[in-house]
Amino acid sequence: MRHRSDAPSKYRAKPQVVDGIRFASQKEARRYGELKLLEKIGVIRGLRLQPVFVLCPWMTDHSDIRAIGKYVGDFAFDECDHADGHRGWKGIVEDVKGFKTPLYKWKKKHVEAQYGIQIREI
Repeated sequence: MRHRSDAPSKYRAKPQVVDGIRFASQKEARRYGELKLLEKIGVIRGLRLQPVFVLCPWMTDHSDIRAIGKYVGDFAFDECDHADGHRGWKGIVEDVKGFKTPLYKWKKKHVEAQYGIQIREI
């Protein structure tokens, strides 16, 4: 069971519990419901909540790499990709956002550069 801080949201989001999981906002809980349906019909697979990405600075000498923080997304999953008529799977990371703080924007850029992925904002 996932629990986030019980402190009130500074952006006025109203927490909601679905399947015993506490989501930070109604929008995030709604998206979880949508993703569960997509997983059930086979459009996505491997739905994961709150994937963690460790942030490390770029270094030329890899002998002493240290984490400087982390980014926690809302969801990660594989999405069916029908590009060029072939059925394959593409890894997706989603973040349900109402307000983009400067720290979020920096972490998003860092994760995308470090991991070679694109975060989908909902």
